[in-house]
Amino acid sequence: MQVTLARTVEALYGVEDAVFRRSIGALLGPPLLPGNRVTLLVNGDSFYPSMLEAIRAAERTITLETYMMWSGRIADSFVEALTDRARAGVRVHVTLDWFGSRRLGEDVRVRMRAAGVELALYRPPTWGNLLRFDQRTHRRILVVDGRVGFAGGMGITDVWTGNAQGPGHWRDTAVRVEGPVVAQLQGAFLDNWVETTGTLLHGDDYFPELPPMGDVVAQAFWSSPHEGNYNARVMYHLSIASAKRSIRLANAYFVPDRFMMRTLLDARARGVDVELLVAGPTDIPLTRWAGRLRWGALLAGGVRIFVYQAAVLHAKTMVIDDLWSTVGSANVDRLSLRLLDEVNVNVLDSGVAAEHVAIFEADKARSVEVTLAAWHQRSWFSRMKDRFAGLLASRM
Repeated sequence: MQVTLARTVEALYGVEDAVFRRSIGALLGPPLLPGNRVTLLVNGDSFYPSMLEAIRAAERTITLETYMMWSGRIADSFVEALTDRARAGVRVHVTLDWFGSRRLGEDVRVRMRAAGVELALYRPPTWGNLLRFDQRTHRRILVVDGRVGFAGGMGITDVWTGNAQGPGHWRDTAVRVEGPVVAQLQGAFLDNWVETTGTLLHGDDYFPELPPMGDVVAQAFWSSPHEGNYNARVMYHLSIASAKRSIRLANAYFVPDRFMMRTLLDARARGVDVELLVAGPTDIPLTRWAGRLRWGALLAGGVRIFVYQAAVLHAKTMVIDDLWSTVGSANVDRLSLRLLDEVNVNVLDSGVAAEHVAIFEADKARSVEVTLAAWHQRSWFSRMKDRFAGLLASRM
């Protein structure tokens, strides 16, 4: 949807109401579709084997888009699987963000192309796009044979290996989907494939008939703010405004603007329980400091904030009223909602929501809750860092 929000979204109905389902479908574009099977995958030990298994079983097509792919053991596993299927005659299309994947060796790219993989780099620097250099694709999409799809916050690098067992590992959530919603993920991949290559992929190999695979209602949507598509922002605001009982939001780079702050505080004022899970250890300290600057107002308004300690939190999930959930690549910060291309999978299902809640509660057990008193008592050096980072974040 081509819109920039200048006011908070009015609370008119709940996520359980039919009007919410109609509204979120019309506003984001792709409708909510029944008949899907949705599997949540927690951490690299879960999502990497599932993704690689799907790739190795491919018979016709593979489409992959990712922000991060770095040379290493995991990248080698994916490259081996992709090149093997390409040599077997499977049509393999890969979009890598130039900036996010700059640590992938040129020899790896050469090897992929030599095997028949169609590899496109999203927005390499040129004189024509220097002023738009920060408009990257942050999406994570894998679709195999047009029938099974993956999305989430994961990249293809060794930092996601393991099960978030220590500071050197990353904690993330992905989703595997089967059923009609897979076609929407394929459409998200093609959004940037067409922009980058000028080639439209279509037909039964990419969009096969998709019979029901389960009973879950789901929706995959994409966001491209630099093209006037602010779907991630709309999704977060409308979902939070529709909450009646609870909001559980886990976000790696939580730096809300004033409208998101107001939306969360308005929900709390309506009596909604609001819990935020944010990163402790992080690869981008600047966002942690900028986000911390905003904690005071949220804590004063009754929002509970938990700082994850066990590993680097990179998940982007939200559960509303134990019914509506989202998982994907979109953070709650100005960079993600104003500049980056994102993709999320939304689900209207109490069973999937219950799985999200169980994951959230397990993460809370490995976190430290922040109190308003503790926030006020942070050191002068921390206050200076927060203000400096907040000033920079406000200019992004």
